[in-house]
Amino acid sequence: MQQDSSASKYSGKKHVKFSDDALALAEKIMKRYPDKRQKSAILPILHIAQAEFNGWLSVEVMDYVATLLKIQPIEVYEVASFYSMFNLKPVGKCVIEVCRTGPCWLMGAEDIVKFIEKKLGIKEGQTTPDGMFTLKTVECLASCGTAPMMQIGEKYHENLTFEKCENILDDYKNKGEEISHWRKERIKHHTDKHI
Repeated sequence: MQQDSSASKYSGKKHVKFSDDALALAEKIMKRYPDKRQKSAILPILHIAQAEFNGWLSVEVMDYVATLLKIQPIEVYEVASFYSMFNLKPVGKCVIEVCRTGPCWLMGAEDIVKFIEKKLGIKEGQTTPDGMFTLKTVECLASCGTAPMMQIGEKYHENLTFEKCENILDDYKNKGEEISHWRKERIKHHTDKHI
């Protein structure tokens, strides 16, 4: 990640740009699409941006993505705000996403959320004071048969009970590592199966 504090089109805001590795990957992805159709690359480019800029998408970062894709910033904002996998504010090292749709709710997801809130001392949408955990509720994660469930990074945790949740959260806390959908090391060591 590189930040340039010089005057920019962002009217006094920080100017952001991808690292060389991230930019090379973004260009590779955009080349898959016909000229003037780069917008089709918006989802993977947003994943790269989120990995590149500390797990969330600021307005400056979304504006930068719009510039890369040669589209209007509002087009990026619309996509980033629609999908729960994109974070529009800073998040903890470990983002907990609990499914809140019908089957999970019927199987106790609401109780799981309350348990996690109590254990971590935060409410849904908040981050723990130590910056370790952010708790989100999200739309269907397509694991209805194993409800209630949550996703942390790329891993599904299914058939949740309070005891399972406690053990899972303790394990992540003890590891203390950053867990996200699209980790930064994928940018440098990407293969086509990862994008």
